Amino acid sequence: MTHPLDDFDKRILRILQQDASAAMDDIAARVGLSRNACWRRIRLMEEAGVIRGRVALLDAEALGCPLEVMVLIRTSSHAPDWMENFQRIVRAMPEVIGAYRMTGDLDYLLRVRVADMAAYDAFYKRVIARVELSDISASFVMEEIKETTALPV
Repeated sequence: MTHPLDDFDKRILRILQQDASAAMDDIAARVGLSRNACWRRIRLMEEAGVIRGRVALLDAEALGCPLEVMVLIRTSSHAPDWMENFQRIVRAMPEVIGAYRMTGDLDYLLRVRVADMAAYDAFYKRVIARVELSDISASFVMEEIKETTALPV
């Protein structure tokens, strides 16, 4: 945005992070603005890229992918061609719900959702068949302590 977010904007964002389907009248009443003023602020934040989109958060277990895996990757290649190929492959795999290039001992961290160990094994085999890696290992999430998409506004 061309101006910093004020308290109204931040309150609107907190509400939208909890429920992006909240009615405009409800949001306006909760933040103390008129419906039109609230709508204009949301539209401006969308145009500025502060609000990148609105999504539905789904239940992984209900959709058959309850197993969350943190896949730890090391590579000996940091060539641009290798990186582009790796990124293309990862982006095309629906099981990958997050992919991060890291500093430190690991090169990449993938967050993966699958049905079970057999599904993870199939995922693993597809990855190693498509891209050369120095090391790939996995840690399986035993308990989700906190999972949020809400940023501290």
